[in-house]
Amino acid sequence: MTKLSTGLVAISMLVASVAYSPFAHSAEGVEINCLGVNNTLVRITGNANYLLLPIQDSNDDARINVLVDGKLEETFFARLAKSRTDFFVPYDLSPYKGKNVVFDVVTPQGRASVRESKEDACWVDLKLADTFDFADAESKYRPAYHHTPLYGWMNDPNGMFYKDGKWHLYYQYNPYGSKWQNMSWGHSVSSDLIHWEHLPVAIKPNGLGTVFSGSCAIDRQGSAGYGENAVIALYTSAGTSQMQSLAASNDNGTTFKIHNANPVITLESEARDPNMFWNEKTGEWNLILAHALDHEMLIFTSPDLKQWTLQSSFGKGLGSQDGVWECPDLFELPLEGENISKWVLICNINPGCPFGGSAAQYFIGDFDGKKFTPDTDASGNVPTKWLDYGKDHYATVSWSNCPDNRRTVIGWMSNWQYANEVPTMQYRSANTLPRDLKLFRGADGDIYVASAPVPELTALRSTLSVNVKKVTANSKKSVYKLPAANDGICEILLNVDARKAQAFNIELDNKNGDKVVMTYDVKNHSMSFDRTKSGKVDFSTHFPAVTIAPTRENNGNIALRLFIDRSSIELFGNDGQFVMTNLVFPTIPYSTLSIQAVGGKAKVSDFKVFSIKQ
Repeated sequence: MTKLSTGLVAISMLVASVAYSPFAHSAEGVEINCLGVNNTLVRITGNANYLLLPIQDSNDDARINVLVDGKLEETFFARLAKSRTDFFVPYDLSPYKGKNVVFDVVTPQGRASVRESKEDACWVDLKLADTFDFADAESKYRPAYHHTPLYGWMNDPNGMFYKDGKWHLYYQYNPYGSKWQNMSWGHSVSSDLIHWEHLPVAIKPNGLGTVFSGSCAIDRQGSAGYGENAVIALYTSAGTSQMQSLAASNDNGTTFKIHNANPVITLESEARDPNMFWNEKTGEWNLILAHALDHEMLIFTSPDLKQWTLQSSFGKGLGSQDGVWECPDLFELPLEGENISKWVLICNINPGCPFGGSAAQYFIGDFDGKKFTPDTDASGNVPTKWLDYGKDHYATVSWSNCPDNRRTVIGWMSNWQYANEVPTMQYRSANTLPRDLKLFRGADGDIYVASAPVPELTALRSTLSVNVKKVTANSKKSVYKLPAANDGICEILLNVDARKAQAFNIELDNKNGDKVVMTYDVKNHSMSFDRTKSGKVDFSTHFPAVTIAPTRENNGNIALRLFIDRSSIELFGNDGQFVMTNLVFPTIPYSTLSIQAVGGKAKVSDFKVFSIKQ
């Protein structure tokens, strides 16, 4: 071969190497090396606090292994952008300053060539940053006064406890996207149940799997071996199988040390969401565990939170059996007006809601520390009862160690039928307003749970925009304006005497024709909530719905309290004796409220509309 031909070969090889270079659009401080049509290495060469990951919500999950100094630190999944970037999520690099950090990424979408895979939007838009603006642009439907994650996906609340003046709220969290994945314990804390401070993720996935729901308790005697007043968490490790694990905190739940002998409970079948409490009457720990697919709850005892003994099971053939049993809670409450107490067993179920999807049912009964015995109705049956008759109230559990003997709960304000599809993006899901539970005896003689808004919520009231002491409603609509300066976000109170009417309507609407109609049916003692024309409803066939709650009264009088936020309405009747929680997505905020009597006249008193402080 001549020198000329040798030179030409060398040049052609150089051109080929440039044309098929494995390096993609490397940003400053980031080296992106495409190794194949599905595999890419991202090496951090800069010194920033965050790697911003471009996300495309409709894409499939990529698997990302994070290696620090050559060792696997963690594995997570993210819907890395392919054709467009919907939003960014931050990966915190600050713990690894001065170390060699590499992301080994396996993308699900195949490509014809490496050259094609290099053009994916995630490699074009990937970047480093020292700060991340958590105040995202998702403001149209983000609630103004409900707890939401700063960004990412949230579902079940779990692990909540009260200590030293702080309400700790943990929740199922995906910090790397707005759909279910990477289950961890997100963490927020509040001194008033209204304003929430967001803290770092408290418990992350490990070798036993992702971190599903669980509970926290204050170990006053130090029975678990982590010291007096340690905060102990029990949660489900969800890997190939589901098992129960323990973690402990000595800094009031900010960080947790994973127990080195996990798991502490293993079973031959799927079980999850352990909920524990110290039983003062028996002097030992109790734990309720959802035997999910068998539609029952398992009851355990323990002296030290580590060694657990199965004592009994409850639920076979009782209540709603239409779905998986999850997220249990068990506690004792006094019966108002009577000198007795009863135990309440909350059993969240999916599906099984009277109107489709997920909901929270409960049972009233007695508990001796080892066995729960349910009450029966006049016919000798164990009735199915619901905490909330809306479609968007699930995974309801209570805070442990509540002050003033309160039993305060909070739920996930969504439904598994459409939670991944609601019209928000950089974040998904909110919590319900926190509620205090009480027992009351209904007109039928049975015992029920009342779920009333916590008293702290009155501090949200701002301008009184409607204040009517008395008004007579008839067939003509009486129309009132909602606080325009506050985008219609408000609290509404009114007492209704509808004994001389067949029904009474409350309607919220806007100039685009979106409307919500709530109807009190006097004869049938029920309240309905129609959101079929409430705004955006076409993202799921399961979303347009009419929900109905029994009002549990027989005299034609009801007292109503409504909380309207940007994407939700919570209706409380007769101090929480009936409740409906429903999401709504109006195209523009609701601007008017109208009342109307049907088939007669109704008297309305103490009619008030408060705008909400933001």
